[in-house]
Amino acid sequence: MRSVPMVGAFNMSVNTNVAVYWGQNSYGATNPSNTANWQQPISYYCQDDTVDIFPMAFLDEFNTTGGLPSVNLANTCSTSSNGVFPGTQLPNCTFLASNIETCQNAGKIVTISLGGATGSASFADDSEGEAFAQIIWDLFLGGTSSTRPFGDAVLDGIDMDIEGGSQTGFTAFLTTLRQLMNGGSKPYYITAAPQCPYPDAYIGNTINAVPFDAVFVQFYNNYCGLNNYNNPNDWNFATWDNWAKTVSPNPNVKVFIGAPASSSAAGSGYVAASAIATIIQQTMSQYTSFGGVMLWDMSQAYANSRYDISVKNALTGGSGGGTVTTTAATSTTPAKTTVPATLTTTSVPPTTTATATTTPTSGSCAGVSAWQSDVAYVGGNQVTYNGNLWTAQWWTYNDLPGGPAGVWVDEGACTTSFATAQFGGQWDAAQATFGIFPAIATETP
Repeated sequence: MRSVPMVGAFNMSVNTNVAVYWGQNSYGATNPSNTANWQQPISYYCQDDTVDIFPMAFLDEFNTTGGLPSVNLANTCSTSSNGVFPGTQLPNCTFLASNIETCQNAGKIVTISLGGATGSASFADDSEGEAFAQIIWDLFLGGTSSTRPFGDAVLDGIDMDIEGGSQTGFTAFLTTLRQLMNGGSKPYYITAAPQCPYPDAYIGNTINAVPFDAVFVQFYNNYCGLNNYNNPNDWNFATWDNWAKTVSPNPNVKVFIGAPASSSAAGSGYVAASAIATIIQQTMSQYTSFGGVMLWDMSQAYANSRYDISVKNALTGGSGGGTVTTTAATSTTPAKTTVPATLTTTSVPPTTTATATTTPTSGSCAGVSAWQSDVAYVGGNQVTYNGNLWTAQWWTYNDLPGGPAGVWVDEGACTTSFATAQFGGQWDAAQATFGIFPAIATETP
């Protein structure tokens, strides 16, 4: 019989919580030669009171060998470095069980984050989503299975970081999972990490239908990032506060400011410790839905002079901790040149009417959607235009491929035929934020 560590100190209803993603060794991916600052075992980060929520990133594939998901924790645990349970693509990360329980016994919650920027996260229908809820319950939460990746450790919930694909089956999945959680022996939590453009293209309908406990809104890699806090036409926390109070099925849902923990953690949106402290304090005083701050990611925060401590101090009114640079970081990401005129801190972009676009069905451009003027794209996103494949170099909105902005790189002609499809509904803000990084080192805690 597994022991279930009881979380005594954690309280989702306060407005001083800090959530930091752990698992992807983001610093190591951008600084491969500086191994001293690579990601450490999760318990390493639970030795003080700074961080309250640890979403482990990521469960990146929903359906692999044996009909089970897979997990990628970069240099800490992966299928290539740690082996798998027979007949599955589930890595054997059972050595992390005691690490997880150490954090839980310190009053923190540890969840598993589903998706990621390159994750394969989708369902064919509602019944598939409902079945997946039982799988997640048995593998990671209060159920039982012989293939539990973290052994006897019982996680405290899940996070939905969905950055592509369809929302089919998500409501059914989460509704069924919530029912299982409600019958569990301890509190469980469901969170999401939407992009700041509202409504979010890939999880927006779901967070409107399911009572989430918190949303970690990614205020970076978009026009509404923290770097545009002083522009009332861009910074839109008020929109998310309004969503929390008038749309969310959970009237007590908490909205977190999601921030990059260093200048190398995101393409744009990073602000210095002194700047984010001001933003935090002003937002706390203005919005009752405010729940705290989310950071991407743990390795970046520690390498950046414990940026997480500065955030916690701003939330609690404390002082001290790590020495933090207060010089604003520079970014190679060009500033946005145009913004949707209808998006302000108090308004929501209107639903667009469906328009006919073309999506290649085969060849070099297979599955790539046609460029749309009312869609925001970030670096790495691809579109088709005038029969060619184009790749965005940085954040862009309404900049024509081949146009004077120079945002798009022409990858050459598509060698395919096109099929007409209908797109519309919501503002499809491109999301390529939380990456899945390879296991660039083998490290046994």
